[in-house]
Amino acid sequence: MSRGLKNCNPGNIRRSKVRYKGEVHPSRDPAFKQFESLAWGYRAIFVLLHTYRTRHGLRTVAEMIARWAPPTENRTDAYIRAVAADTGIAPHEPVDTLDRKTMIPIAAAISRVENGAAADRREVEKGWELYKNS
Repeated sequence: MSRGLKNCNPGNIRRSKVRYKGEVHPSRDPAFKQFESLAWGYRAIFVLLHTYRTRHGLRTVAEMIARWAPPTENRTDAYIRAVAADTGIAPHEPVDTLDRKTMIPIAAAISRVENGAAADRREVEKGWELYKNS
């Protein structure tokens, strides 16, 4: 099992001062956050991507993934292509981070790239419900 799935952190969100609902604190992982369940981990993906849009003005898959997985640590261009291919959303097409039909596939694609395995769609959907109801 991948580190992200073991941590219930399918997006491999790094440790930071930001606290998310459902986060295990302190994380027992030296570099990454841990969540109580995969659903809470997916909720954090939705929250963080929405923050990218509202606070940082990042509007496209390419812009969001470039921040999520910077070239200093990742093959960002390949990551962007993978998310675009998985979702059918062009890299430079604007993304509505409040649209369920858009965001569930994006979170699932991020999870697949991060963990090397298809996301459990039910867990992604549970994460969306946690996100929308908070």
